[in-house]
Amino acid sequence: MRTALVTGGSRGIGRAIALRLAGDGFRVAVTYTADETSAKEVVGRIEEGGGSAFAVRADLGAHDDVRRLAERLQDAAPVLDVLVNNAGIAGSGPIGAETPETYDRVFAVNVKGLFFLTQRLLPLIPDGGRIVNITSGATRIAFPEGIAYAMTKGAVQVFTLALAKELGPRGITVNNVAPGIIDTDANAGWLRGNPEAEAYAASRHALNRIGRADEIANAVAFLASDQASFITGSTIDATGGGNL
Repeated sequence: MRTALVTGGSRGIGRAIALRLAGDGFRVAVTYTADETSAKEVVGRIEEGGGSAFAVRADLGAHDDVRRLAERLQDAAPVLDVLVNNAGIAGSGPIGAETPETYDRVFAVNVKGLFFLTQRLLPLIPDGGRIVNITSGATRIAFPEGIAYAMTKGAVQVFTLALAKELGPRGITVNNVAPGIIDTDANAGWLRGNPEAEAYAASRHALNRIGRADEIANAVAFLASDQASFITGSTIDATGGGNL
């Protein structure tokens, strides 16, 4: 059975990706930072459907956790066919609201943790493997309301380009999926139950609606499949035509 790791797979987009890859026949490792209950619920759903999964607690902003996660994966899955770097957090907002502490934290999780986890897991990824990084539609627009967050996702896109070229001779593809505004728990506080916010979010997309987590999972599943074997160093824009 092929194995996939989905970081931040206990909720939101990560949860949808984990469920979709399990449905495609992967054994799925799911990481979570604090919400063990949600992680176990994802694992339970996969197992109830006849699949295989396990959860690992890891704060990607803590280097020791990154090391322990890589070691746990090496013990549990010596071959890692698909790595989905999904875990990420937001900064505090516009430049005037950012602090050194929140800036360091968002870069630690979104960039440093992703970088060194990938570095440690590369020996487990076979020729023909897949790496999919979740970035953001904010990388191709001016996004002052979340400047540090957008900067981290821009860094990941550059990382993807460099890694795609380095790993290309091994047949390992490295790509991005860039979501728009998606209906997830992370956005619930400002989005759900607020008609004005919902209308604003929908208006940012050419399709005039908010995206669903399963739609992002579909794009990830495509890049993880054999059908995407000649696509690398690319970004699937899954923003519903955001800011066109």
